[in-house]
Amino acid sequence: MDDPTKATDVDSGKLTDAGPVVLSRRRFLQCVSVSGAGATLADVATAQTAPPPAGTPQDTYPVTFKVNGTTHRLNVAANAILLDALRDQLHLTGTKKGCDHGQCGACTLIVNGVTVNSCLSLAVMHDGDDIVTVEGLSADGSLHPVQEAFWNHDAYQCGYCTAGQMMSAVGILQDRRIPADDASVREAMSGNICRCGAYRNIVAAIQDARARVPGRG
Repeated sequence: MDDPTKATDVDSGKLTDAGPVVLSRRRFLQCVSVSGAGATLADVATAQTAPPPAGTPQDTYPVTFKVNGTTHRLNVAANAILLDALRDQLHLTGTKKGCDHGQCGACTLIVNGVTVNSCLSLAVMHDGDDIVTVEGLSADGSLHPVQEAFWNHDAYQCGYCTAGQMMSAVGILQDRRIPADDASVREAMSGNICRCGAYRNIVAAIQDARARVPGRG
């Protein structure tokens, strides 16, 4: 057991008979300064040897795909979603990021003729694919029939979901497996949420555009 009559001299480290040692404020600050400097040096050494975060240039992969008729070659991170690659690298910001969980449909694109939620699809998976965004619907300065019908029928309010709504509309109108009645259209469009509640006008716009959409003739 420790001898209560003994104490350790702060400077020499030896036991003394002088009773309890009183640590001076100056000595305490000196000790704290030394230990703090050691911790700082350890942090610097750790920061210098830490591995680079995921997504840095050395972790990117080349991908080539056609977007709205133009071929693009990009370097994308392994975990980069198609939505972000289009918005951040190609600056095609018409496609919106809504829920980022594949639940609202705001990010809908047409890939190889099929509608997809681009927030759930990795960019590296689309090497060689043909992608159409909302910017690619119009041609030669003229609106796509679906775009024109949405305008004429006020099939939007805030507009945030509109790009995804139109891309889904184009997709279902080009899919001859989907019946033409209103109930079937509503079911096919159920993956697209309109928080403003413009569903009635959206269906009316789709039905109005049906005869004028390429491929439906």
